[in-house]
This record gives sequence, structure tokens and C-alpha cells, in this order.
Amino acid sequence: MDSNLLVIGISHHTAPVEIRERFSVSESRLYPALHQLADSPGVEEAVLLSTCNRTEFILWCSDIEVASASVQKLLADEFGLSIEQYGRFYRLIGGEALLHLFRVASSLDSLVVGEPQIVAQVKAAWTKAKQAGTSGRFLDHLFQKALSVSKHVRNETEIGSAPVSIPYAAVALARRLFTSLEHRNVMLIGSGKMSELSARYLLSAGVGKLWVTNRTFEHAEALARELGGTPLRFEDRWPYLAQADIILSSTGCPHIIFDKEDAARVRQMHHGQTIFLIDIAVPRDIDPSVRDVPGFFLYDIDDLQQVVTSNLDGRMAAAAEAEKIVEREANAFARQLDAERVVPTIVALRAHLEELRMVEIARFRSEMGTQGIADEAAIEALTGRIMDRLARELARELKQPRQRPEQDELAAAVRHLFRLAKPKDEPGPRLEAEPATATAE
Repeated sequence: MDSNLLVIGISHHTAPVEIRERFSVSESRLYPALHQLADSPGVEEAVLLSTCNRTEFILWCSDIEVASASVQKLLADEFGLSIEQYGRFYRLIGGEALLHLFRVASSLDSLVVGEPQIVAQVKAAWTKAKQAGTSGRFLDHLFQKALSVSKHVRNETEIGSAPVSIPYAAVALARRLFTSLEHRNVMLIGSGKMSELSARYLLSAGVGKLWVTNRTFEHAEALARELGGTPLRFEDRWPYLAQADIILSSTGCPHIIFDKEDAARVRQMHHGQTIFLIDIAVPRDIDPSVRDVPGFFLYDIDDLQQVVTSNLDGRMAAAAEAEKIVEREANAFARQLDAERVVPTIVALRAHLEELRMVEIARFRSEMGTQGIADEAAIEALTGRIMDRLARELARELKQPRQRPEQDELAAAVRHLFRLAKPKDEPGPRLEAEPATATAE
């Protein structure tokens, strides 16, 4: 289908964490990637969404195929993408891309259906693209609507009622291992939102000491102060790791910060007790080989799926209701975009008709000479109404729902008839809302 909207992405639906983490876009790489995309052939506007469960390139394109090649080049140049890995990526166009974005913002495509973090992540991705100057007229409109649909879903359904989220699932796993979390010591590595949410769940479960460490000590101090924990400098963490029952890591570090040798070191100081490690970072903070160290129980973000699944039954009815809302909103928004495609031509038409009106009034005044016009205000009003009536009739006809080729031909005919220049933003997209393909699931 012919369209300008393109989504290329990888998610928990198509790849495990050990592949997803290779394409996670850190804060330091985000703005260069956005600028590279926006300057690439075929791309007009760009937003980049990178979370623990997905990396997606949302693009407004002048040429879909050329833009797809630009994304593939970026992935190859900056992330070492191989042909085999590219098979893990999905490509959604037009209505499929529109519906997918609405589903993502509404948490229907999340690992944890209904989890609340994705809304803030989508908004943050769009905000950063605006700051970078890569989101403009079209993507701004699209993301505004996606966030509005997300709010509608949460207000109209019970999809977010149960406390099922990645941090909640992590704490649920800890409960399974220890039965009771009372008086358990917790080491929190990282001071981001996921860390904060996880810590709050742990504190509500009655854990004992809470230590917070971060490479930037000021960040650790701020979070520890808010949670009532103890901040630690990153280099001073070792004795406290040995006292921890639960180590929860969620940093933005691009490489492993705790490996098998580190685990063996902690093990020697820990006197043989069980240590529960939860790694909810992408890229991962903890090397999977830590699982080979006796007494260490490591769970990464994909392991949380088992906990999530057991809590989803109560959300299925709400999710089905939410899907109907999202599909209905996507259809309505597609129709709205169809109408808006011809707005530049309508604006140009009105300006042209107004110019003709003023020319004819000036000519009439000249022809009347010194006799003047008996009621000049009436002439202005009459010609204004005629011009407005003509413009409205033409606009109504242009905005009528129809197939894209027919609509483009009609707009072209109006431009030709009135000698209007073709606006650079037109013709825009025709987004026929269709069910998302299985490749995104």
C-alpha cells in the first residue's frame, strides 16, 4: 500500500534479550542517530523509541523503500547488523504502522500488557525527537493522537488496574524465592525510573536495609534520600554486595558490570547464603554466566515473562475491549489524515480566490471612476460570500472519502484549473487502518 508512515523495529515478540540489547540506543547515541536518520535519503521526519523491550524507528518518508535502506545502513554502520539479525526486525507501513504505534502507546504490545511505563517512554521519545528537530508536522500530529488514544484506553478500560509491571514482576520473583522479604537486604544498582519503582515495591514488601549505588554518586544520593535508603559510592559497593540478599540492577551502562568472577568474589564473602539477582537492564548489566556460580539465582527481563503470564488472565477482557478502542481510533484518525492531505491545496485555493476577488474589486473601482461606488461595504460582503461559498464547495469535494489516486487526481485538477503551485507537503499519506501483521507479534 502507498503511504508515508514507516515503522522498523525489533521487540520481545521477535527476539530474545541477548539480541535486543545489541540494538538498544543509549542516551549518548540517541541524538546522533536521530540526526543521521533525518538527514538520510527517503526520510522526512524521525522518532526513535528504545526501551528494555523494543527499539523502533518511526519515520515519515518521502520514499518508503529508500528510507528502509537508510535504516538498514544505520543499523549496519552503528550496531553491526547482520543479514540474519535483520530478519528479526519487522517493517510496518501505512495503516499497519499507525495501528501498531497506537497499540504500543496503549500498552497492548508490551511484554506486560497494561504496564504504565510505556506511555512515559513513548512521550519521552517524541519529546527528544522534537528537541532534536527531527519530528515535525506529521509525526507531531501522529504522536499527539497516539498518546490521546492511550489515555482513552486507560480511562475506558480496566487494563491498568492490576499492579503488573516489570518491577512488580521482579519483586514477585523475589517473593517466590524467599517466601518472605521481611528483613532481607537489598542492593539497588542504578537510579533510573525502573530502579525506583522496583525499590518501592520491595520496601512495601517489608525489606530491611536498602543500599543504592550508581556511578554518579549524586544520583544515588537523590534516590536513597527519596526512598529512605543508604547511598553508596560505586567503588565502595563490594562489602555491601556481600551482605545483600537481593541485588537488583537497572543501569544505562552499555556493557556488563557484574560477571562470573565478580559473583565468585562476592560468594567468598557471603558465607554460602542464597543471593537473588534481578537484571532488568537492556543492554544487560549482569553476565548470564553468573548462573553457574552456586547460590546465585539470576533472572533477566525475559525471565519475567513467566510471572507476567500468570497475572494476565484478569486483563484479557480489558485488553480485548482496548483493542476495539484502538482499532476504532486508528480508523477515524486515518480518515482524518485523508482529509488533511488536501489542506495545503485548499489553503492555496482560498488565497488565490481572494487575490482574484481583490483584483476584480479594484478593476470595478477603476471602471466606476470618480462617480464612486454607492455601497462599497455591500460589494465587499457580496464578493466575499461568493468566494467563500465557492471555496467551501471545492474543499468539501476534495475532502470526500475516496481512493488515493482519485483524490490525488482531483487535487491536481483543482491546482491545474486555478494555476496553483503543488504544495511540497501534498500529496501526503493515505493511511488505511489494517490489522497489524503477525510479524509484529
